Amino acid sequence: MPPDREEPLRLGRGAPAHVLVTGATGFIGRQLVRALRAEGHAVSAWTRDPQAAARVLGAEVRCVDRLEALASAPVVDVVVNLAGAPIFGPRWSLARQAALLQSREGTTDMLVDWIATLPTRPRLLLSGSAIGYYGVQSQDDAAALTEDSPPQDVFMSELCRRWEASAAAASRHGVRVVCMRFGVVFGRGGGSLPKLLLPVRLGIGGRMGGGRQVLSWVHERDVLRAMAHVWAVAQARTPDTSLQPQAYNFTAPGALTQEAFARIAADVLHRPCLLPTPGWPVRLALGEQADLLLEGQRVAPARLLQTGFRFAFPDARSALKDLC
Repeated sequence: MPPDREEPLRLGRGAPAHVLVTGATGFIGRQLVRALRAEGHAVSAWTRDPQAAARVLGAEVRCVDRLEALASAPVVDVVVNLAGAPIFGPRWSLARQAALLQSREGTTDMLVDWIATLPTRPRLLLSGSAIGYYGVQSQDDAAALTEDSPPQDVFMSELCRRWEASAAAASRHGVRVVCMRFGVVFGRGGGSLPKLLLPVRLGIGGRMGGGRQVLSWVHERDVLRAMAHVWAVAQARTPDTSLQPQAYNFTAPGALTQEAFARIAADVLHRPCLLPTPGWPVRLALGEQADLLLEGQRVAPARLLQTGFRFAFPDARSALKDLC
């Protein structure tokens, strides 16, 4: 039987922990903090604006703009690193690339440097990444990309590779490191789904470019469930096992082409799916960033499945019916 979609996440599955979250006010961060608090964990958030973050996250969450301010707090047991400027936005000029790198690699470097100073260090770092790690995949290539597939010599791949390398440095300080390579997250409160659905809702949906590019996605609920799963897997590893960082693809097994997604979305929303969007205006407007929309990746959650994870939303139709 499929898992209960509303089952408790059981983050940590043991005694309450003190969890430090970066990117806590983001789309996934807000949901994670709520889930951690609901399950009895203490939560701190490292953020640029503690007062604004406290208004979003609630008074129970300790919000700090300096990691050193956590010296008086209980020992941090687990760090979840979700910080990063939005990847969609201005063209990837050299200045924009530097800003994206600083928000990911630079922030993670500061986090790991702080961990190195602690007399008692966190036992686990769950650090964000993305399937952009794999670069782009030929639309004629039916092979699934797994966690063992290599990166490419393109910016999106380099960004993720350097982000993960920065997080991996924490393993030198005795911290277990898991890098979470997120696909396109489908959710109600943010992420890419509202933008993807907007043309369909307006009745002007259809394929984008050739429509054969593969969309690797994941439901927001399965993101949190997968975090709980990899936390439990890492926690179950004995102290004498290797501290080699692990990467997990956070993507549903039901990857599909962009045209198939548009047709399913139109069916779920009872809208037409007739109008294609040519690829050239998108590429003209976005430059290399257009690869995120016009090129695809068939990314498989191989390591999640190998370690016994079961998706609550394995296919796009069930996910869209739940979210729409």
